[in-house]
Amino acid sequence: MVSNFTQQSNPGMFAPTMGTMGIQPIPITKPIPGPAMVQVVAEFKCILVGDGGVGKTTFVKRHLTGEFEKKYIATVGVEVHPMNFSTTRGVIKLNVWDTAGQEKLCGLRDGYYIQANCGIIMFDVCSRITYKNVPKWYKDVVRVCDNIPIVLVGNKVDVKDRKVKAKQITFHRKKGLQYYDVSAKSNYHFEKPFLWLLRKLSGDANLQLVESVALAPIEVLIPEEQIKLIQTEMEQANAMELPPDEDELNPS
Repeated sequence: MVSNFTQQSNPGMFAPTMGTMGIQPIPITKPIPGPAMVQVVAEFKCILVGDGGVGKTTFVKRHLTGEFEKKYIATVGVEVHPMNFSTTRGVIKLNVWDTAGQEKLCGLRDGYYIQANCGIIMFDVCSRITYKNVPKWYKDVVRVCDNIPIVLVGNKVDVKDRKVKAKQITFHRKKGLQYYDVSAKSNYHFEKPFLWLLRKLSGDANLQLVESVALAPIEVLIPEEQIKLIQTEMEQANAMELPPDEDELNPS
């Protein structure tokens, strides 16, 4: 199910179209059923891709509401996690499509990508090959989904001995994507990829979350000094010139 930005009774809530993305509004006239009958003002399909084992399912399961309400679509072989985000523009729902391990078997069918409004490409900072495969996933996404906002995320930054260093992560800069370090098990930066996507989808660069997302308890605690090091290394990496070649993990 995919529906797009809507304009409710509040005339200042949303712009009626998505501009250059060409996404047309579909009205949502009824509240989404639930304990508090949340009124969702907009709903989008978000695809989550990346190599098997990078932590995609662990990541989406951190969002407790999405985990509780997830649905399995047998025809495509995915689990859809509906995630509500309370924002300054109202409650926005992202239906996050998780591959449920299908990428390990025979690849993903086009039905997984069709009508996606945004995407997250994930790799494991402890596995070089998962980052080397990021361009393949990017090509797959843009082949079917033209001109949608995409976030690149490097998971498992709670592990001190990461194999993919911040200075080696340059693909997002070459393609004009947003990048975030994340740690699913510690909830580190969980909301950042989603907030960036919500801002792009709404056309509101100042959109904010007005309520914290209900997340599963952290399993790993990242020491404060490690967090500072992660942030410093990323700042330094962003200030570096881009390498001239595509082999971003060249040990030389």
